[in-house]
Amino acid sequence: MTTIESQPSGTGRPLPQTGGNGLFITDGGLETELVFLDGMDLPSFAAFPLLDVPEQRARLRRYYDGYVDIARRLGAGFVMETPTWRANPDWASLLGYSAERLDAVNRSAVALAEEIRTAATADGITVVVSGCVGPRGDGYDPGTAMTPEDAERYHAVQIGTFADTSADQVTAITMTNAEEAIGIVRAAAAAGIPSAISFTVETDGRLPTGQPLAEAIEQVDAATSAGAAYFMVNCAHPTHFAGVLRQDGPWERLLGLRANASVKSHAELDEATELDDGDPADLAAQHLLLRDRLPAVAVLGGCCGTDARHVSAIGTAWSTT
Repeated sequence: MTTIESQPSGTGRPLPQTGGNGLFITDGGLETELVFLDGMDLPSFAAFPLLDVPEQRARLRRYYDGYVDIARRLGAGFVMETPTWRANPDWASLLGYSAERLDAVNRSAVALAEEIRTAATADGITVVVSGCVGPRGDGYDPGTAMTPEDAERYHAVQIGTFADTSADQVTAITMTNAEEAIGIVRAAAAAGIPSAISFTVETDGRLPTGQPLAEAIEQVDAATSAGAAYFMVNCAHPTHFAGVLRQDGPWERLLGLRANASVKSHAELDEATELDDGDPADLAAQHLLLRDRLPAVAVLGGCCGTDARHVSAIGTAWSTT
């Protein structure tokens, strides 16, 4: 993959995927793959404790290597999201992690990412290491939203750890409300690390709070002086937000998609006892229907129910059509 000059992120540090360097692949539904396909028990749907067990850490390595293989085949880059979606203070406390142990496991996640980056770089693949940040609450339900100030203080713990490692950026996945996203962007800016915000939407294309997607992006940008490097959408099927994208909006700020395999709602998925992995070919076709509205998209992966089959189909269709 040829590297050209990148555009600066909100903190002034360049990110390759924002600079016209072509397609970047990221991973799929880590937690749903481990639970439904591997039969693992993940209390609180948290994957980060696997980093502490050698054989499970090796399973994580195999998981990410599968997506590096896709990037290699497509001549794409790879955004390596650490398995730390739940590795913030409240969720970690539920799992018996002290503040010190939480800091250590977030650092361990970046160390795993660096192992993967070293091997991929030897093959000429551009790898961006991203510290994955999840919501303080549930990824489907906004609950009682924090103020931006509270969110900044809360997420500064995990973001501060990532900023003290070799991570290139942080990505907040499955954000349900603009206020928490604002706090995350501010915390990242204070720590000196670029941030990306990925909102989730319901079947009507609105955030779980009911706020329109375009309005949420505009609110975050207005409150942070466009401090996020870019935005994404995840944990929703393309049919849930395709109609929204046909309306006017700040879609030049949307650089990534991590869609669900299933067309089911969040409420339906939350109650599911079996994996709905949809149809990888149809999911790829649904992505292509969005291309004319999302000219800036550079990062493609998956979310709930997806695995390497889905991401391979999406990336292949996007890069060859």
